[in-house]
Amino acid sequence: MSDDAAPVAARGLVKRYGELLAVDHVDLTVEQGDVFGYLGPNGAGKTTSLRMLLGLIRPTEGSVRLFGRDPLIEGAKALEGVAGFVEGPSFYPYLSGRRNLELLADYDDGDGRSRIDELLELVELADRARDRVGGYSHGMRQRLGIAASLLRAPRLLLLDEPTTGLDPAGMRDMRALVKRLAGEGITVLLSSHLLSEVEELCNRVAIIRRGRIIYEGALTELMATAAAGYRLSVSDLELGFAICVARGGVSDIRREDGAIRFSADESAVAALSVALGEAGVGITALVPETASLEELFLGLTEDEHSIEHEDELEVAVA
Repeated sequence: MSDDAAPVAARGLVKRYGELLAVDHVDLTVEQGDVFGYLGPNGAGKTTSLRMLLGLIRPTEGSVRLFGRDPLIEGAKALEGVAGFVEGPSFYPYLSGRRNLELLADYDDGDGRSRIDELLELVELADRARDRVGGYSHGMRQRLGIAASLLRAPRLLLLDEPTTGLDPAGMRDMRALVKRLAGEGITVLLSSHLLSEVEELCNRVAIIRRGRIIYEGALTELMATAAAGYRLSVSDLELGFAICVARGGVSDIRREDGAIRFSADESAVAALSVALGEAGVGITALVPETASLEELFLGLTEDEHSIEHEDELEVAVA
């Protein structure tokens, strides 16, 4: 394992199932220290990509390196320092949570057994450790999956939809746990359909659509691609609208719900405010509106013409 190698480096990944092209030349890089969000609609190729990253399925074309190692060549050795789960963790339901962790620690032939008590406390399962997993709730099994992953003291943690099926309190606790692990220096690759979760946790993201990566880069850079929008409420809607239309630097002007919405940079907004005042139009509200990650995501993944412009959307990995 190279200390300098990226935790994940995938190049030209392709997966075909007969005539179906599930993953189409995916390039993906996760840098050390990232909390990396992997996003895409259902059927876009996320899970297939993750399985190839872990060597669970063989790519039709392309290569994967985990800390510089190829899982298809080096097998289990390539997974040193790597842990996580795809499509939910699996356990023996008739055994206790503790016993499941003990077996996993023994299989891994490491010092995981000495950390079981600590990890059960970390995921808040210490008081249910002796209960059979078959009686656990979905959220408890997810948390046990995190504990099982941490037995290996990983440097890279791959989590596929870790909050799926959790109640709001469980989702909050899982997010707090991911933040804590990232704060301890663990690189996290997080697949999720909950965009608020990604926005809260991740510093970098990749969006996959129809098997292709259409964006990879910093979350802040993606958010910055949204035009600056404003909602304006004025004392005279008709005159205010006419002034907006006449001003340079103001675009996408429309009336909505008794207000005027438009896009402009800060200097144009300042000039517009002065023009409204000079015309005797009172401003009762001028509110900036920033596009959410959900709006950007839907714009990228639902636009039928976006595939023609994907080269413009891709961001080079820093």
